[in-house]
Amino acid sequence: MTRLVLIITLLLTMACSNQKGNEAPTNKQTPVDLIAVLDTVWRTEQGPITLRDSLMKIYGAESKEVQTQQEIYERNHIVNERKIKTILDKYGWPTKEMIGEQGNWTICNVIQHSDNEIRIRYLPMMRKAVKDKKLEPRFLVRAEDRIATEKGELQIYGGQMKYYPETKSFNVWPVYDPVNIDKRRAEIGLEPIAEFLKNRFDFEWNLEEQIIRSEEFERTRLRQTK
Repeated sequence: MTRLVLIITLLLTMACSNQKGNEAPTNKQTPVDLIAVLDTVWRTEQGPITLRDSLMKIYGAESKEVQTQQEIYERNHIVNERKIKTILDKYGWPTKEMIGEQGNWTICNVIQHSDNEIRIRYLPMMRKAVKDKKLEPRFLVRAEDRIATEKGELQIYGGQMKYYPETKSFNVWPVYDPVNIDKRRAEIGLEPIAEFLKNRFDFEWNLEEQIIRSEEFERTRLRQTK
């Protein structure tokens, strides 16, 4: 009888041990998981954009080739936005140890490409991340400028360009107080606007032209709000 009790006890112990070993992993991702996810997000988000912009220089902004890449990007973005929202809602703004150097750029890139509702939703989290030294200010100001342009307001730091079908060309979205834009940019560690636009968009900044455009923009906006 004693031997039978010992055998049953041993079998029960082994069963419990096996059950514990076969438990499903928890939902918590490791930093390696996050880096892998964000690497995939970057490739699928930025790849079609890079190809689209290259084709734009060859075939024009309204070409079929450009439209095809735009459609691929839009499909990918729906998936990528869902992944980024899941990460931010679960972890808050991740540390660099969790997402690597490229991770911040990837997250901000997807937020930048999302609707204004998403940018506004995560703006407080971005501001706190900058305060906590998790995020560089340049990423925050891109979001703030994009929010302003989507609201139909003057942008502050000049990072947003727009395609104007009437002239079939790109230009800077009108800027608040263009005369002092470099002062504002320098205060948060950004290069002069002319240097940024030339390097990023191969666009020539003309202060006199931008002053006129900003003044016309504000006059039109004020008329429309009356």
